[in-house]
Amino acid sequence: MKTKTLFFITLFGMLFASCEPELSTKDYMINSWETTYLKIEMETVNNTDSLNVVEDKFDNNPELVAQSKYNKDGTFSAWFKNKQGNHVSNSSGKWNVVEDSLTVEFHYGGRDMKVSYHITKTENGFVGKSKYDWDNDGKFDDLLTMKTKIIKNE
Repeated sequence: MKTKTLFFITLFGMLFASCEPELSTKDYMINSWETTYLKIEMETVNNTDSLNVVEDKFDNNPELVAQSKYNKDGTFSAWFKNKQGNHVSNSSGKWNVVEDSLTVEFHYGGRDMKVSYHITKTENGFVGKSKYDWDNDGKFDDLLTMKTKIIKNE
């Protein structure tokens, strides 16, 4: 075997062996998260032809910040952290991932919710997008876009 060929085979083998496999979306979600951006576009808010957009970039020292933790056993907890560092409005539920879709089930605000998000991994978090009935008008036509960052476990 020529030295040149052996060199390229060895180089390719080293590159292949040194590559870390990318985490699946399910394994990636097992972490703690903080919402850094939220936008909800409600096309037919309260059964009208009016568009209502709620958007928050959480960049002006907000009163509350949404955080969550996804556990390996398929459970999660979510809360708001206030300026004093206390957790308020705690909720918990179940989660599952199929390919790039995250589904969460929980009870919040007096109603049972089951919401699916398309997840796109980012460098230090993820972007979740979901169509759901966020304005509770019976139509699943409201688009939510959420950006997150990883936070350290408490």
